[in-house]
Amino acid sequence: MSMSSSELPPGTTPAVPASGPETVPVGVRVQILATEHWSLLATRGLMWSEVMSRITIHLTVASASLVVLALFAQSSGFGNAFHVMAIGLAAAVLVMGVLTQARVLNASIDDASTILGMNRLRAAYLEIDPTLAPYFVTSPHDDQAGLMHTYLMGWPRRTFSHVIASTSIFLTVFNAIVAGTLSALVAGAADAPAAVVAVVGAVVGIGFVAGQLVVGRRSFGTIRQASHFPTPSPDRVQEAQGVVSL
Repeated sequence: MSMSSSELPPGTTPAVPASGPETVPVGVRVQILATEHWSLLATRGLMWSEVMSRITIHLTVASASLVVLALFAQSSGFGNAFHVMAIGLAAAVLVMGVLTQARVLNASIDDASTILGMNRLRAAYLEIDPTLAPYFVTSPHDDQAGLMHTYLMGWPRRTFSHVIASTSIFLTVFNAIVAGTLSALVAGAADAPAAVVAVVGAVVGIGFVAGQLVVGRRSFGTIRQASHFPTPSPDRVQEAQGVVSL
């Protein structure tokens, strides 16, 4: 039976249970961090698998709409009925495309959050063993600079191909083509001259691209998580290198 502090012999100090992170074995800490790391990796994998499925469905519907229009034109010609069918299908494809693009944008923001989480875990790994730093390609800093460093896998800066070949830009261009086509179909159905139809389609398509670029820039310009391990400034890096050299 345990004794209370009032029953202890005179001069005896009550035992205080040890607590704090320093009492947790390093192996247990690494196991906990690795579990969280794999959880974030699994979340990224499932998220992008679902996004790619959505994109595939969207492109399939767009392709099927073109086939339907071709068959419809063969049977009824290019009269008013064709214009109504074309406008309806183009509007449906555009709505589905905008919804798919919104899902890609949300997934990209969530993906950035998981990247920041894994960067933070990498900082914990380096606290346990700082000698691992030369072996990490990705960043241990959970700020905007660390996020881009991890995305670029060590490249010094984003190249033009990184931006233009991204999934978001691909969907933006595809949806802009659909939006321009839809506006041109509407202008053509209103008996507008061919030059006006072309100008309307081009302006709407370019405007759609510009609007989506503004939305994407604002969405990725702000990180939703507070930074606990910011990237050191160049002055601090040079100072640390000087201390190490000494």
